[in-house]
Amino acid sequence: MRPVLLVLALLAAPSLAQTRHNTAAPIDFGADTIELQDRANRAVLSGNVSVRQAGMNLNAARMTVAYTGQVFGGNPQVSRLDASGGVTVRRPDQTARSSYAIYDLNRRVITMLGAVTLNQGPNTVNGGRLTINLDTGRAVIDGSSVGSRGSGAASGTATRGGRVTGTFSVPDRR
Repeated sequence: MRPVLLVLALLAAPSLAQTRHNTAAPIDFGADTIELQDRANRAVLSGNVSVRQAGMNLNAARMTVAYTGQVFGGNPQVSRLDASGGVTVRRPDQTARSSYAIYDLNRRVITMLGAVTLNQGPNTVNGGRLTINLDTGRAVIDGSSVGSRGSGAASGTATRGGRVTGTFSVPDRR
């Protein structure tokens, strides 16, 4: 494992593990409009989209909800959420932002792409792609330049060379 990935895993994993996400919880949503595409087994939410599952909130300008076609308890079984446009994922102890996100409910993984910023307390890490395993709590960020808006730490995005940047807080040792 590359040193930067190891540092991020150590930074993110302890608090993620303490707040393990309940992926079986119901998904509540709100949006300005919804378009149901039953033949395609999907719904398209647009305008101020807000999704909540257990202690996690996901906000975006647009989201496509894919479901299996199976109905359980009167509800379709959601398998994937694809979000775009100013995506924010908030958990009790951290906030991540990106251009795009995919929440694969079957794998219980969130992948965020394009100009990713992960904040946990005073610590900040920037990169091109963030993957969060909701079962294990492991978060990995890399410098993939997919959809990055700029170049360098000053812009809060991955650099053209695909590097991960950030700031870790240091305890006061006085």
